[in-house]
Amino acid sequence: MTRKQSLKDPKRHEVLNRMLRDRQAEIQNKLRSLREVLPAEVAEVKDEEEQSVGDFVRSMDFALMEMECETLRKIDEAIHRLERGTYGVCAECDERIAEARLQALPFALLCRACQEGQEEQRALESVRPPALDEGFNPPMRERSARSGRSRQGKRKLPASPAPAV
Repeated sequence: MTRKQSLKDPKRHEVLNRMLRDRQAEIQNKLRSLREVLPAEVAEVKDEEEQSVGDFVRSMDFALMEMECETLRKIDEAIHRLERGTYGVCAECDERIAEARLQALPFALLCRACQEGQEEQRALESVRPPALDEGFNPPMRERSARSGRSRQGKRKLPASPAPAV
């Protein structure tokens, strides 16, 4: 979808803009409340057990803040794409991203079909064994000193270069 097409649909543009701005404000409010709570907790005197629990909770709060900041960054990028007229358009196939997907994931770059294709590709790559030319050396079987054969009775063959994959 080109910028001209997005300008032809000002209602969609306004709905998407409002959705992104609302989500942005929601995250900023969460971050603000987390920042206000953290300094008060640090000043309290606690025994070791309370301190340990407090440290755990604080580390979870920091992790939550990091995740919220990352989401906020992605929403900011989505707002810029909206201003350029490329928001709501799949970065791979140039098809319109479904409204329901944008409601659930306002910073989505890909339509559902393209996202699933990418995830399937990543899954295939993660289960594929490493290539032999990438330094993968299978473990050698333990050999008997007398016969030069492995304990399973098979003769050990000299290593030969693997064919290029």
